[in-house]
Amino acid sequence: MSNLSLYQLSGNYLQALDFLTDPEMDLPIEAINDTLEALTGELEDKAINVAMFLKNMEATAEAIKNAEIEMARRRKALENRVQWFKDYLKGSMLHTGISKIECPYFKLSIQNNPAAVNIFDEEAIPLAFKEQVTSWKIDKTAIKNAINAGENVAGAILTNGKRLVIK
Repeated sequence: MSNLSLYQLSGNYLQALDFLTDPEMDLPIEAINDTLEALTGELEDKAINVAMFLKNMEATAEAIKNAEIEMARRRKALENRVQWFKDYLKGSMLHTGISKIECPYFKLSIQNNPAAVNIFDEEAIPLAFKEQVTSWKIDKTAIKNAINAGENVAGAILTNGKRLVIK
């Protein structure tokens, strides 16, 4: 196998195809077929190697994603445990009337929080304290269905791209 990149092999293949299929060239069909078959084989080998590398990268990315999910689950469990202990400690201090505990490492104290607004009836709030927020969400599925049904939707078209499928 050559050390050429897949991109270079693709270029060589297209160049050879142009040259070998030139109507002014008088080459035997066997020579054309042999040359194209050799180039195709080399191109296919390189493409297979690139695809194997790609599959390996996909597997690594999936493993990282799964590790992230597991780490997020563990982080959330630790955060919940921390909150439980904080609530437990605060509840015990409030229950016993102890508002301050000091040690060489830290100081615990019960303090009043700053005032917070608690809305219990949004309709009763005067307009002067409300801000209107408007946003739009485009329903791409409905647009696709409308266009497929023959409707013209201003500002939208259906496009078909290409993707690489490796099974």
